[in-house]
Amino acid sequence: MNLRTLLGGSFIGAANGLFGGGGGMIAVPVLEGMGRPARSAHATAIAVILPASAVSAAVYVVNGFVPLSLLLPVAGGVLLGGLAGAKLLARVSGRAAAFLFAGLMLAAGLRLLF
Repeated sequence: MNLRTLLGGSFIGAANGLFGGGGGMIAVPVLEGMGRPARSAHATAIAVILPASAVSAAVYVVNGFVPLSLLLPVAGGVLLGGLAGAKLLARVSGRAAAFLFAGLMLAAGLRLLF
C-alpha cells in the first residue's frame, strides 16, 4: 500500500460518510486515475464502498436519521438493482460503462443544482 492509495481511499470514505453515499462516484475516477480499467474501477468502487456504507449506515441508524419504515423496502430494491447492475456491467464495454457513468453524474449534478 502506498500513501497515494491510502489518501485516495480516505477521501472516498469521507465523502461517502458525509454525503450518505456517492463515494463510488469519486472512487471510479480515482481508481481510473491509478490506472485501473473502467470495468475494474466500477467493480472495485462497489467493493470498497460496501464497508464504508455499512459503517455510515450504522451511525445514521443509531442517531435516528433513518426512517425505519423505509429501510426494508428501499434496501430490498437496492439489493435487486445492485444485482441487476452487476450483471449488466459484465456485459457492457468499459467505454459504455464510462459513458453511462458520466451521464449519471451529469444528471445527478444538474438535479442538485436545479
